[in-house]
Amino acid sequence: MTRPENIIVLKDLYKHFGEVRALDGVNLNVAQGKVIVVIGPSGSGKSTMLRCINHLEAPTSGEVWIDGQQLGKNEKELNEIRTEVGMVFQLFNLFPHLTALENVMIAQKVVRGRSKSEARKIAMDQLNRVGIPEKADVHPSNLSGGQQQRVAIARALAMNPKIMLFDEPTSALDPEMIKEVLDVMLDLAKEGMTMVCVTHEMGFARSAADEVIFMDNGQIVEHTTPHDLYNNPKEERTKLFLSQILQH
Repeated sequence: MTRPENIIVLKDLYKHFGEVRALDGVNLNVAQGKVIVVIGPSGSGKSTMLRCINHLEAPTSGEVWIDGQQLGKNEKELNEIRTEVGMVFQLFNLFPHLTALENVMIAQKVVRGRSKSEARKIAMDQLNRVGIPEKADVHPSNLSGGQQQRVAIARALAMNPKIMLFDEPTSALDPEMIKEVLDVMLDLAKEGMTMVCVTHEMGFARSAADEVIFMDNGQIVEHTTPHDLYNNPKEERTKLFLSQILQH
């Protein structure tokens, strides 16, 4: 099978929660190796879109394609496709009774079927990659928020995903810890990882994004480059949003 040009394709995606249209006809193509930053006000559908990409939320209607395969067609295929998509949340979701190393090992053994020694080696490689190999034997309660989020990123990377999704990964962190997490994300971007990041960190959007999406009311209002977003936003809603957040 030839590799599709776009590793993520969303076609006419709708997601309703009762009367609320969280997603209202979203279309999006993400090329392999691109970094897409998604911005927009709270409740605009950003996180719902991410959760539909890896089928944590099943769309009400529309299609989600990952690396040439449509999600939701059958359960076995769905689980296989989902292992190709790593996700990092606002909250770190680490197992408190496991060390950092064990947290990075566990899904490798359960989902990928790796041996303990192989999972351990890969886990150490990834903790090294995110800059905290010395924290391998430390439990989450003894790690800072920034360190916990880096363990969560290492855990996702250990599964060798083709795509990384980030849902406001720095919003629960103290300001001085934000940079250490963004630095890891910047390194991933430079390595060519396909990433879709929901974030309020406009500096990250400027320095790492290939494309920026502005969402409002469940729709993609503007899809452009960081340069054009900052210097020449086309939509009034985009201009209003940027004027509010760039003042702070």
